[in-house]
Amino acid sequence: MARPLTHRSGTDNGRHGRLSRRSLLAGAALSAAGGLGVVGCSRVPGDGKVLGGSLLDTLRDQGSVKIGIASEPPFGYVGDDGQATGEAPAIAKVIFKKLGIDEVKPVPVDFGALIPGLKARQFDVVSAGMYINPLRCEQVLFADPDYLMLDAFIVKKGNPHGIKTYADVKKKGLKLASGKAYAQIDYAKAAGIGDVLVLPDQVAGLDAVAQGRVDAFAGTRITVRSAVAGSGRVSATEPFQPVVDGKPAYGAGGFAFRQSEKNFRDAFNKELLKLKEDDYRELLRIVGPFGFAKADMTDLTAKELCG
Repeated sequence: MARPLTHRSGTDNGRHGRLSRRSLLAGAALSAAGGLGVVGCSRVPGDGKVLGGSLLDTLRDQGSVKIGIASEPPFGYVGDDGQATGEAPAIAKVIFKKLGIDEVKPVPVDFGALIPGLKARQFDVVSAGMYINPLRCEQVLFADPDYLMLDAFIVKKGNPHGIKTYADVKKKGLKLASGKAYAQIDYAKAAGIGDVLVLPDQVAGLDAVAQGRVDAFAGTRITVRSAVAGSGRVSATEPFQPVVDGKPAYGAGGFAFRQSEKNFRDAFNKELLKLKEDDYRELLRIVGPFGFAKADMTDLTAKELCG
């Protein structure tokens, strides 16, 4: 049962928008998923069908689980020690330990390959802070979101153009950039910004702003803050809630599972909800080191986000 909506993060408790982080590339990847063969001979449900599944028992027996990550700090990446780290892998390690699985093995792939890779059994769960939206919900099962993120811009030091929202960029005729397949591209287009420069990541975005090639780079609050830390050339704007068609576009991310593994998803979700108890105290202890704060917590459910 969902918690009262008054506990939600963000600036609006209305219906969420349908666009989300990494939506463009994900759409293409979903189309490509049918071209990836399924490893092994166990029965797999067709698209749209959900079965119970026994993967959790298998993983308990072998003592390890493979997680798909997209090498995107601070959501999920491989550390200098070769181990998975970041917000999502940190949660995964805690929950899988509670589920009787001691070892977490990272499988880094491009973000657009996460869902196809999950369906092709290259790994057992997506642990990349993936935004939950209706398109993805047709392909995978999501646990409830473990964070809700606002947007921000990388701008020149002092924010000389006074940029606060996508509407400001449009109104002032400024040049905007964002990361490859970031949902912020969709948000910008929804605000009427037709030409968004697509760059590999926030590091390239910082350089583009500092060099004057663009006026702003759009990303999540936490990605932008992390990128500008210690820079004397650029700064981050105050976080804001993206709006699409007059409604808040909630960027809430969570773990994704194959449709054949409802039992696995449900067991994981049960432990996740325990971490959210006592005003998110335990969850914040886990994700706090990666820059996540109380304002990033949410009681939204996967069911609500899937529409």
